[in-house]
Amino acid sequence: MQEASVMGLLRTLLIILLIWFGLKILARLFAPFLMRFVAKKAEERFGQQFGGFQNQAQQREAQKRKEGETVIDKMPQQQKSSNDKVGEYIDYEEID
Repeated sequence: MQEASVMGLLRTLLIILLIWFGLKILARLFAPFLMRFVAKKAEERFGQQFGGFQNQAQQREAQKRKEGETVIDKMPQQQKSSNDKVGEYIDYEEID
């Protein structure tokens, strides 16, 4: 039978700790790239599933416009109708 030495145990623990901290450092360096890649792939899949109808409408709209033409889309202002049944406005002054 072989006996475990204290130096062997310390060496093993040191190797485990170095690997652990090395992976943490690498994860911090490569996590942003990995997240961008995953987000890009998810966006592509979403676009393939749901973007077909929107893309067709955008293509038709782009064909109608001439190159260099500026189009500004605004919501029309809605006329607010006053409700005459509420009552009349009374102007008042504060008394100190």
